[in-house]
Amino acid sequence: MASGIRPFHPVLGELPAEIPVFPLSGAMLLPGGRLPLNIFEPRYLAMVEDALASGRMFGMIQPDSRKPANASGPGLFGIGCLGRVTSFTETEDGRMAISLLGVLRFAGEAEVEMRQGYRRLRVSYEAYAQDLIETTESIGLPRQGLITSLRIYFDRQKLTADWDAIRELDDQTLLTSLCMMCPFSPSEKQALLEADTLTTRAMVLATLLEFGQHGTDTEGGDPRPS
Repeated sequence: MASGIRPFHPVLGELPAEIPVFPLSGAMLLPGGRLPLNIFEPRYLAMVEDALASGRMFGMIQPDSRKPANASGPGLFGIGCLGRVTSFTETEDGRMAISLLGVLRFAGEAEVEMRQGYRRLRVSYEAYAQDLIETTESIGLPRQGLITSLRIYFDRQKLTADWDAIRELDDQTLLTSLCMMCPFSPSEKQALLEADTLTTRAMVLATLLEFGQHGTDTEGGDPRPS
């Protein structure tokens, strides 16, 4: 399949207008990406149980330290990503280990009443409808340059990777995987999430890897191309 809606994904008009959200700094979900989560707080266990009973979806969003807190908790970035629970395991010590598949990004419009201690947002998806489309076609990703930069970055960070498996990924999966697996700062991850196109996201990623090679970061700046 060259392109199309991902299997089991809902269509745009069927998506909920109000969603539970899991605010977690440094945890970024991208459309098509898979995020493993270890759920143990009672309020988030309740959130996952509620999600499993109604569509299996909730949103991932990062706290934004620049915004004031409200009665529900810390301020949030304006954009997050809706995820769908594709598998879960209950543990004997009362945790849930889940796998969350990114569906599409959303813009948070307003906070609505909390439920069982977890936060909920009214959201819109229209600006990100293209996220629902999966493609295995080339997006012009500078693969070799990115992988070379990633090797240098990982060496500096003392990280390991399965390079043979990385080389086998199609462009879109490779880009999504690299963005999610690298230990960037919360603001850097937010810049990757908010990139308008896959090409722009690849440019942001290349910039972040370049900074990482030299032991610097972009805190206080913006890695997105102007």
